[in-house]
Amino acid sequence: MEKVIKPMNGYTALFLSVIFLGISIFCFVGCGKTGDNAIYAAPGAIAGLVCLFIWKGLLIVQPNTARVLNLFGKYVGSLKENGLFFVNPLYSANRLTQRVQNLAIPTLKVNDKMGNPVEIAGVIVWQIQDTYKAAYDVADYNAFVRMQSEAALRTLTMGFAYDNIEDESAVVTLREGGAKINELLEKELNERMVTAGIIIKEARISHLSYAQEIAGAMLQRQQASAIVAARFKIVEGAVSMVELALDQLSKKDIVQLDEERKATMVSNLMVVLCGERGAQPVLNTGSLYS
Repeated sequence: MEKVIKPMNGYTALFLSVIFLGISIFCFVGCGKTGDNAIYAAPGAIAGLVCLFIWKGLLIVQPNTARVLNLFGKYVGSLKENGLFFVNPLYSANRLTQRVQNLAIPTLKVNDKMGNPVEIAGVIVWQIQDTYKAAYDVADYNAFVRMQSEAALRTLTMGFAYDNIEDESAVVTLREGGAKINELLEKELNERMVTAGIIIKEARISHLSYAQEIAGAMLQRQQASAIVAARFKIVEGAVSMVELALDQLSKKDIVQLDEERKATMVSNLMVVLCGERGAQPVLNTGSLYS
């Protein structure tokens, strides 16, 4: 469990070291002048050793950087405040950055929920939150983040269909999920990263497509679906227009049509309205029935 500590101010320790350095220099100079080693040499040596001891314990912590302190294999605490500090010179200080970092998950080939091979990639933004877990609970937190990110993206992809063409009941799909898919990916990553004391600040899908071996077939299927949907709209609109035309002709009593002529008129209007090319009218100079 992380334990944040605040050691002695480094500037105070630095000031003390200067005092002991001055005492050491004064003693050795006095020893050289008087030649009395018993009086000056021992205090000078002690003062010099204390000065070196203090210098060894001075520790600089940069902004958004933490130091994990360890004494002979025992965790002492984490130093997160930036500045100059004095710690036990016997401590080993493991440096960890707490800056926000980006990771681009490489393009993976995964089968979606329907078994179709999909190429997917993502980008995550992460930060170390618990320095103890990052330093001691995992062997290499950078490698841990990379591996777990790929695993989480694979798990997410296998849980959803690429689109709802095959799975019409799907509420959320990879292609149309958008913010919901990103939210689920972020949740999956946070559950995996808690072991290493890492928090995921943002996760997004950066690339999504069918695998090359089925991309052509899937494109044709999408085009066919789009054509069918467009034709349905055209026919629906044409039927409404034909109905409106017959209704208006009947109400305004413009012309009297028997059932056979109505059927012919409906056929011609449907051809004109549903055709892909413009109609070429034929003028009838005779009567309506010839």
